[in-house]
Amino acid sequence: MSNLSWSADSGRAKAIGHILDNAGLKAGDLPGAAVLVAKNGEVLFLQGYGVTDLRSLHKIDLHTNFRLASVTKQFTAMAIMLLVRDGKLRYEEPLTDVFPEFPDYGRTITIRNLLNHTSGLQDYEDLMPPPNPKLSIQQTQIQDQDVLKLLERQNGTKFPPGSRWEYSNSGFVVLGMVVQKISGQSFPDFLHERIFAPLQMTGTIAYVQGKNKVSNRAYGHTVVDGKWMQTDQSPTSATLGDGGIYSSVEDMEKWDRALQRHTLLTAGEMESALCPVKVPGVNEPDGTPAEYGFGWFLNPYNGHRRMWHYGETVGFRTAIQRFTEDGLTVIILCNRADLGPTKLALQIADLYLHK
Repeated sequence: MSNLSWSADSGRAKAIGHILDNAGLKAGDLPGAAVLVAKNGEVLFLQGYGVTDLRSLHKIDLHTNFRLASVTKQFTAMAIMLLVRDGKLRYEEPLTDVFPEFPDYGRTITIRNLLNHTSGLQDYEDLMPPPNPKLSIQQTQIQDQDVLKLLERQNGTKFPPGSRWEYSNSGFVVLGMVVQKISGQSFPDFLHERIFAPLQMTGTIAYVQGKNKVSNRAYGHTVVDGKWMQTDQSPTSATLGDGGIYSSVEDMEKWDRALQRHTLLTAGEMESALCPVKVPGVNEPDGTPAEYGFGWFLNPYNGHRRMWHYGETVGFRTAIQRFTEDGLTVIILCNRADLGPTKLALQIADLYLHK
């Protein structure tokens, strides 16, 4: 049984329930997911499955906040776009104009390159020192400023910036640092002031341990040796611009509505984010050819235009699928690592796209 259930269409609700049941979301006392379907600003389907953690056994509902992982990138991109709209930043601005102390190779990396994954920056995960087994994960977590320092020690990029595409968490960590440098605010404060508060996304935060608190928090889980284990944090879980936001399906629906109504940026101002970069190598995680803009994949699905993204981090899997011409959005947030929310979201979308 689901923890909450609301649908405007009982037939489709039953079909969605069948899809989710087959995915393993039947047991009510295991980690689970929150699922939302909206069309043209109206919620059509909303359900929560499972529990936030195995200690409290609190039920997942529309207010439960999950770590978004890479679904964060669309918010980081929006923060940059707001600064461009404010006239404080340019898409063609070299990285060294923002960080003069950055090595010379940063002169050929632009803000646009960072936004569309064409910077060629080294992966910070590959540059991190091996963890000290005597220290806890929290004590050894890399922070945004540490990522910047690691990149400043490198001699160059993987490929000439702008020549090809390679998904880059490093690039979006740096973008978070750019927001902080240009705005004079911390990245979490800028997001709150310019995005979350105006949209009344009251539970959504960029989480910094010891500085703020995630309300109604879901904890990540993974099956280890046949048993569910809490796997909520890793050495890379403290970075912000690439994956540090927590949010709920309730708040993500507000985000979806704001994008649909151009609440934060006009359609013209959003246009840059929705122009696919034309370089080799743009692929989905499984290697399927794709298209990418600023923090969004843009390749169509069965002829339907869409903006979409996925998120994967220790114990969490997330997905947002926005079919822009159909006005349809499917959001799935999971606090368990064994689900494929992108595939599930597309299965659910098929119920509405094919009449």
